Amino acid sequence: MHVHILGICGTFMAGIAAIAKQAGHRVTGSDRNVYPPMSTQLEALGIELTEGFAPAQLDPEPDVVVVGNVMTRGMPVIEALLDRGIPYASGPEWLAREVLADRWVLAVAGTHGKTTTTSLLAWILEYAGLSPGFLIGGIAEDFSVSARLGERPFFVIEADEYDTAFFDKRAKFVHYRPRTAILNNLEFDHADIYPDVAAIQRQFHHLVRTVPAAGRLVVNAVDPRLAETLAMGAWTPREGFARDGGGEAQWCARALPGGEDGSKFEVLESGRVLGRVDWRLLGGHNVDNALAAIAAARHAGVPPEVACAALGEFRGIKRRMELRGEARGVKVYDDFAHHPTAIATTLDGLRRRVGAARIVAVLEPRSNTMKLGVHRETLAPSLAAADEVWLYAPPDLGWDAGEIVRGLGARGHAASDVDTLARELAGRLRAGDHALIMSNGGFGGLHLKLLAALEASG
Repeated sequence: MHVHILGICGTFMAGIAAIAKQAGHRVTGSDRNVYPPMSTQLEALGIELTEGFAPAQLDPEPDVVVVGNVMTRGMPVIEALLDRGIPYASGPEWLAREVLADRWVLAVAGTHGKTTTTSLLAWILEYAGLSPGFLIGGIAEDFSVSARLGERPFFVIEADEYDTAFFDKRAKFVHYRPRTAILNNLEFDHADIYPDVAAIQRQFHHLVRTVPAAGRLVVNAVDPRLAETLAMGAWTPREGFARDGGGEAQWCARALPGGEDGSKFEVLESGRVLGRVDWRLLGGHNVDNALAAIAAARHAGVPPEVACAALGEFRGIKRRMELRGEARGVKVYDDFAHHPTAIATTLDGLRRRVGAARIVAVLEPRSNTMKLGVHRETLAPSLAAADEVWLYAPPDLGWDAGEIVRGLGARGHAASDVDTLARELAGRLRAGDHALIMSNGGFGGLHLKLLAALEASG
């Protein structure tokens, strides 16, 4: 079967492409913006890419077109697709029909931590010898790919609440029908899709409704929005987690000496110590992610002590506190954080790791919600743990970044051009600093430009 994918370079659609290729299909695709790591992954798989959305890419006619949620009516290729009556499906619909229908699906949902928790869970099952299929919104170092078909029965998927396609406005995750579902947390996000947090809660409840009574819900026990969502009705046994043991947490953690940054902790279930984790990740948020993954893996049959051992071998995820390089004594990190809560927890974890060393945070407000200015009031407070903050404010940002900079006082700076930002940053950074670059996009190659500018000024 010839599968053609529109919007193929998004993390989710690139994963669909990889799985379709492994399933034996001929796979082609197109996108408007192509950048690593997904473009390099697709090229390595031998998938032919077309730049842009011209109708000619539908000749010869594919057997099915998988339509990404970046596609809209009015795009030439979409109008040609509809006019010619070519079969089409959304990515989640195609995946559910062709892959997930006969699998034990373990889905990871939440405003934050989805990629990390999905990667942890997939790795635990892999370590246990179960060879799961997976689709992750990033690339775990232990797998080097974001998706694979894997072996039956298990399939681990990052369950995104973003809408499915221009013809299906439900959240993606309602298609997956999980047997095991992790609900990490729930906050307002995706302001371009949802008018308020209540609308997101309704989508999460749609997901809850699909989990069978013989399944399992693994839920953040101290998240009030999730508690409200489950109060709408839940028909599945649940297990709560919270690193500090709050709420009705069955799973919690206890820091070990030297592990105050989240790097070493005991795992407890109902007060019993079941294992110990000593790993490369840091931050309280990642301790929560680990607890959720351990609980979900046990539902799939992996003993907690095996899961803890697996986490000790976990090598991390690209773009999640990834050290991109060091120059002139300055460490430069890449992180996907794009929501105030994620920014604050990432900075807190780094602060606990580096102590009094200077942290310079560099943020691109690139997500649709950020561009709409929804988080303006909470953005400056979320950056409190940084010693210095640089905000990338291009001319088309859509709101005045100056108010954020002013709210940061002498710590705040802004730049409207990536090259200028790299030069000015390099001039202010000094040996021993940690430069944390945060964006959910490529940030114009700032990481490498900054490292080059540091080298040149050394």
